[in-house]
Amino acid sequence: MARAAAADARAPAELLGEYLDILIDAALSGRRPSKTDLTAVRGLGRRAAEQGVDANQAVDLYLSAAWRMWQQLPTRLPSQQTGDGVRATAEAVLRVVTDAVEVLVEGHQDARRQMIRQEESARREFVDDLLRGDTDVSRLVQRAEPFGLDLGRKHQVLLAGAVSSTTRLDGVAVAMERAVVDRFGDRDVLIATKDDLLVLLVPGELDGPATDAGAHDPIRFVHRRLEQLGKRVRWRVTAGRPYPGAYGIARSYEEAREALLLAGRLGLADEVLQPRDVLVYRALGRDQAALVDLVDAVLTPLRHARGGAEPLLDTLEAYFAAGAVVTQTARRLHVSVRTVTYRFARIRALTGHDPADPTQHLTLHMAVTGARLLGWPGIPLPTAAPS
Repeated sequence: MARAAAADARAPAELLGEYLDILIDAALSGRRPSKTDLTAVRGLGRRAAEQGVDANQAVDLYLSAAWRMWQQLPTRLPSQQTGDGVRATAEAVLRVVTDAVEVLVEGHQDARRQMIRQEESARREFVDDLLRGDTDVSRLVQRAEPFGLDLGRKHQVLLAGAVSSTTRLDGVAVAMERAVVDRFGDRDVLIATKDDLLVLLVPGELDGPATDAGAHDPIRFVHRRLEQLGKRVRWRVTAGRPYPGAYGIARSYEEAREALLLAGRLGLADEVLQPRDVLVYRALGRDQAALVDLVDAVLTPLRHARGGAEPLLDTLEAYFAAGAVVTQTARRLHVSVRTVTYRFARIRALTGHDPADPTQHLTLHMAVTGARLLGWPGIPLPTAAPS
């Protein structure tokens, strides 16, 4: 009976354990299964999950075994001499089936939840080590294989963060995984969440024709898909450059993270940031000592202005963003042209630098950008550059 039921359900016969004996005992004596019996069945449900047997298969196995056992019962059991006796036997067997299937499924679900938690924990730990650049490269390569990653190839890390509002990233990650896998395949692709950001690892070299316009640009592809998921959420997406090897992934991630940080500090409006777009800011920020000297020498006198340095700094920033056009600067700031020219006069008087002088344009522009990178004037300038 066990072998036939196992063939029907396509599940191992050993998952029945003592179940058939419990059924026969119920048919003969009417006794319900004990706690020990049900605990054993619950353990069999856990074993089924661990062996990769689907819950439906396990239930089919138990129902098929019960049906076959009922078919094999003698036609004249002592308890079946009357119609009431037959009903009592059937009720006893059905109670066993109901109780056993219930705890079987509970055990299966418990095991699946535990396995999922373990998988998520292992995945999260792997992603953290991968993005950090774990020093044990050989072990990292071994751990990457189950995720379909060939760490010898080039990879590119993309980061996406919600700009206008907060959103639950778990559901977004699941939806984006389907879209990214459909576009780039299921190899060398990894989707995760980290520090309130969506992390997407894609191949650094894209092969094959792209049927979706812009799909060869992974940053724009991801940004468009994110916009389609939720119209009320604004996303900023950036990426590091593609690099080979395990350390290349960590390097690409650091570039993408730095790009998002710079975009926030500089107040950039762009929602799609290409790696090349922030290279100049990254280069400028590398020498913090020189940056502090520049801001200190050029802009710190603005603190003596009425209202502080911030309004004058905003005016300079808007002026450079407007292409050095005063009227456009006034529109951006929602002030009059006269106000802008007055502020320029104050800047000249306090700093000795004239925004309208083309020869001083670069110095002021670099100093304003440096101030934003350092968070000045909201954050005091460092007294000394870090060693």
